[in-house]
Amino acid sequence: MKDQIVKALHQKYLGIIAEAEANVEIYLTNPAGIGEHPDVLDAIHTQLRKIAEAEHHIEILQKRFNDMHSIHIDEN
Repeated sequence: MKDQIVKALHQKYLGIIAEAEANVEIYLTNPAGIGEHPDVLDAIHTQLRKIAEAEHHIEILQKRFNDMHSIHIDEN
């Protein structure tokens, strides 16, 4: 059960990262098209914070709760 929970959390954090990266890419390539975000820099900052937090959570999972070695951090 622990292994399944660790894997599920890992996948959740990867999803958060993927979503935030997509948002940043949109903001960078078409900032004028995002009407509800007049402050593009702040919008990007918010997405970067989400990425940093999710990456931090993955590191904690890897370091402290990955007894069965079911997850790993990709070092690209």
